[in-house]
Amino acid sequence: MILYIAEKPSLGRAIADALPKPHKKGEGFIQAANGDCVSWCIGHLLEQAEPAAYDPEFKSWRFEHLPIVPAKWQLTAKANTRSQLNVLKKLVKQASGLVNAGDPDREGQLLVDEVIAYLGVTGDKLHKTKRLLISDLNPQAVKRALGQQRSNREFIPLSTSALARSRADWLYGMNMTRAYTLQGKKVGYQGVLSVGRVQTPLLGLVVRRDEEIAAFQSKPFYQVLAHLHTEAGATFSARWHPSEACLPYMDEEGRVLSLGLAQNVVQRITDKPALVTELETKKRRQPPPLPYSLSALQIDAAKRFGMSAQTVLDTCQSLYERHKLITYPRSDSRHLPLEQHALAPRVLEAIGGGAGELLEGMMAPDPGLKSKAWDDKKVEAHHAIIPTEKRANLSALTQAERQLYLHIARQYLAQFYPAYQYDETRVEVGIEGGRFCAKARRDTHLGWKQLYARQQQEDQDKEAMDKEAMDKEAMDKEDDFGGQLPPLVVGQALHCLRGELLEKQTQAPKHFTDATLLSAMTGINRYVTDPKIRSILKETDGLGTEATRAGIIELLFRRGFLCRQGKSILATEVGKGLVNSLPESATRPDMTALWESSLNAISRKETRYQAFMQPLVESLADLIAQAGAQLPTALAGLSSGKGFGKASGKGSGRGFSKGKARGAGRAKARGPAKSGGAAAGKTATPASKRASKG
Repeated sequence: MILYIAEKPSLGRAIADALPKPHKKGEGFIQAANGDCVSWCIGHLLEQAEPAAYDPEFKSWRFEHLPIVPAKWQLTAKANTRSQLNVLKKLVKQASGLVNAGDPDREGQLLVDEVIAYLGVTGDKLHKTKRLLISDLNPQAVKRALGQQRSNREFIPLSTSALARSRADWLYGMNMTRAYTLQGKKVGYQGVLSVGRVQTPLLGLVVRRDEEIAAFQSKPFYQVLAHLHTEAGATFSARWHPSEACLPYMDEEGRVLSLGLAQNVVQRITDKPALVTELETKKRRQPPPLPYSLSALQIDAAKRFGMSAQTVLDTCQSLYERHKLITYPRSDSRHLPLEQHALAPRVLEAIGGGAGELLEGMMAPDPGLKSKAWDDKKVEAHHAIIPTEKRANLSALTQAERQLYLHIARQYLAQFYPAYQYDETRVEVGIEGGRFCAKARRDTHLGWKQLYARQQQEDQDKEAMDKEAMDKEAMDKEDDFGGQLPPLVVGQALHCLRGELLEKQTQAPKHFTDATLLSAMTGINRYVTDPKIRSILKETDGLGTEATRAGIIELLFRRGFLCRQGKSILATEVGKGLVNSLPESATRPDMTALWESSLNAISRKETRYQAFMQPLVESLADLIAQAGAQLPTALAGLSSGKGFGKASGKGSGRGFSKGKARGAGRAKARGPAKSGGAAAGKTATPASKRASKG
């Protein structure tokens, strides 16, 4: 009997539907006609043991216990799903072969691996365990996946990466939370001060942005436009580019701060001859945007629909599990495997049949085209989020489901249209020794952009800006795009009708929104201050993972550290107090971004588990010493944030809400898999030099 262990019941049912019928349904499993069984986890069935499991004294929070570092890690069965673990225990004993059918990502791999290890599977049975990767729950897609199973051993590095992440989160979150909560009580703060290696640097980003805005002092700066006239009667505008002689009157961003200087330029160029000194036209091509990863979709949906990251994730899960209209949504990839291209005609047919409004008035997509999205080298455990071969019934979807499905489908359709092509012209004009520049863009072939023309028109209608306002806004930008240009040639004589002085004010940074905070998390290297760490990170390295980012943001709201003002996200007084009480290293993304980079390196077999864990364990003593050396006076006089009860022994690594993120239930890290050594025992030490044994 082959036993398929799915991550959740919905995936288990999808696998069973692709196995021989008739089926026999049991308590917590489905048996196929050929005798094979499908069972499932319900999120994580196991969790990291509480500190008290290692030593009863750790049940009470005392500073002298810290840091607590397990010498042998323990897992415990979650009370509310213990019965399902018992079902798996019986089935695993009966099975001749096992298949890990966790979701196709780091946590999905570990979630099933930890159960297999906990139930004591060893030897040949463990060695021959298979891995089933399913990203589309429709029967035909599941059947294809069943025919493409791989050895589970190929995914040991991925599981080890998840194991290292879960243990590191437990160590850091539990120890730091206890330390600062105990210190907070000394200044009268009675709440739990939750510290996590992702949530706290994220809070730090918001706090620092708020402080930067509060301290900002606006100052005026000046631009000059030259309104030009050709002999044929055409007009256009060009912006003044100050020479090096003007540097003493400019700020570090190249803005002119001297009103007198700008006024002098206006006077000098008004009603004066001008000459075209440079002219260049380049043909440009822009390929279609790549299909969505979860973060890219969350950012776009926040901008266009005002959806929170959690709403996007929940809606995508519904489109994936309930409606089976999109592929696996917790994906960090924006590329597709080459073999998937053969399915394009069927997917395009499904989109045309169910969401034909996307193609109204358009040329038909060409399934023979292959954009840069198809690239096996950039696809690992999962691929980009795309529509499935199932035709959608849009009337049966909620508004959010409909909006996201159409958004995902449009992005997929774009892969089957030619590149957008345009001519970009740049002109430089000399007036009284001054240099003035303008650019213009002329579409030559819309290509994939025709799919977005209606959306862009709707956006422009919403903004309701008149042409003059739009032109002036465009001229604010360094690229100097300012409407259309008439036919020009180098050496052509022009006339400057008048100079125009534009007085502007420097703007404070914007408060974070859902879109910009997610963007910051996915491109965290922009906020890393240590140049050595920044040099190690890639542009795609981020805080957290696709599956956890939404939950981390929501967690900070529930804990009373963040609040909303319209679309803006701000830190509360408690959030500011916490960040200003912690050592700077705990509130900046430098080290946690490096952690995420190291975890990815483990999954690629470029570094080892101990090389990641050992330095972390050794640093805990210093972190706890820093906590004990200084009282968190910034929290004095503040009442605790909402969402906290009395202090418990629970760690808070990344932190999840109840019922979110794979049914994690609590803000705790997951337990070990066989790949990292599912060690047993009940010892722990408060000495940081005792490294965790994996």
